[in-house]
Amino acid sequence: MPPADNLEDKTNEELLEMYRQEGKLEVKQALALRHLYIVKTIAMQMRNIYAGTLQMEDIINEGVIAIMKGIDRYDPERDNKFETFISRRIRGMIIDLVRKNDWMPRDFRKQVKAMDEARSALDRSLGYTPSDEETAEYMGMDVKKFKKLQRMSVMMNVLSLDMITDDEGEHQSLQLSSGDPDSQPEKAFLKEESRQVLAEAVNSLKEKEKMVISLYYVEELNMGQIAHILNVSEPRISQIHSAAIRKLKAYMSSYMT
Repeated sequence: MPPADNLEDKTNEELLEMYRQEGKLEVKQALALRHLYIVKTIAMQMRNIYAGTLQMEDIINEGVIAIMKGIDRYDPERDNKFETFISRRIRGMIIDLVRKNDWMPRDFRKQVKAMDEARSALDRSLGYTPSDEETAEYMGMDVKKFKKLQRMSVMMNVLSLDMITDDEGEHQSLQLSSGDPDSQPEKAFLKEESRQVLAEAVNSLKEKEKMVISLYYVEELNMGQIAHILNVSEPRISQIHSAAIRKLKAYMSSYMT
């Protein structure tokens, strides 16, 4: 019986062709291990997207599965270079994992209420407006998680009907960096009911629109960064963003009438 081929001496292209011809599991496993670095690289690039929801170890484990499935579906005559093909699949896999979780935590309103109460209590006891670090410590919450919760709270305030009526695309003027939700002039307008409607409006968007809104307003990424994550052009991200804003405006307008 002839000796088995030494897989380590084969190029990636040769291994792919060998797997297509023979379908051997050991060849598939060797290919997956060779491309594990792609999973790790993308997991690092997109860690801000899934932080607080998933662990990097989870992403890497799912990424290995995505590579294994991708090897079976890859067609060199139809698809791009395998590395490009698998990179897109892994990015899509991460986005799908994020989609399975609500863009807004289930206990979001409870956490925001606790945050407001903690800030008020500290303001009274300290005699000055507490810092994010002081408030997070008071709540027993990680500072990074606290700041993300705060950004989401501010987004719910600023994405009011008044802030989404600009059809000329001037949405970059939204200021989400304020650490004090009370400084937002929309707070008096956006009562709990309208916040709920806005949450429903966002959840009614198409998945990619919802993702762009979340990345732009919650994660505070710019259009170029979002384009890189979703692997599309920056003008396309701008189009998706504008379409999402128009839908939110229409949804909120129907609620207000």
